[in-house]
Amino acid sequence: MTTTSPTAHLSADVAGRPGTIRHRVLWTLQILLGLFFVIASGGPKLVMPNALADNAPENLTIPFALLIFIGVVEVAGGIALMVPRLTALAAVGLSVLTVLAAGTQAFIADKPAMAIFPLVLAAIFAWIAYERRAGVTALRDSLSR
Repeated sequence: MTTTSPTAHLSADVAGRPGTIRHRVLWTLQILLGLFFVIASGGPKLVMPNALADNAPENLTIPFALLIFIGVVEVAGGIALMVPRLTALAAVGLSVLTVLAAGTQAFIADKPAMAIFPLVLAAIFAWIAYERRAGVTALRDSLSR
């Protein structure tokens, strides 16, 4: 006969409840990273792509249209990261994007030391996606109605 301790269910319930430390840390990360991607990462690619290409020669190794597309994806991901229903999907997408950015830095721009920051972001986004995974099923259920 298998028994579970009452605290096992309690700790799983408390971890996802608003007001817990984990919940607050996640939202703080989501808001800070969302603003970072909207203002500092994707925004400049959309607002001043020519100046960005002039100041960062490694950006010239990818097509100009791809640079604009990446900016759009980063801004959309940053905004979606701050929308509760879209957080998990945005975190998954931004995790993939940052892994690809790390590969670009390491292999195309030939600056492997610059790949560390995107890989750290990818790990953070993977953690956010894991913690917010219930949002994916809730979104799927609301779209299937």
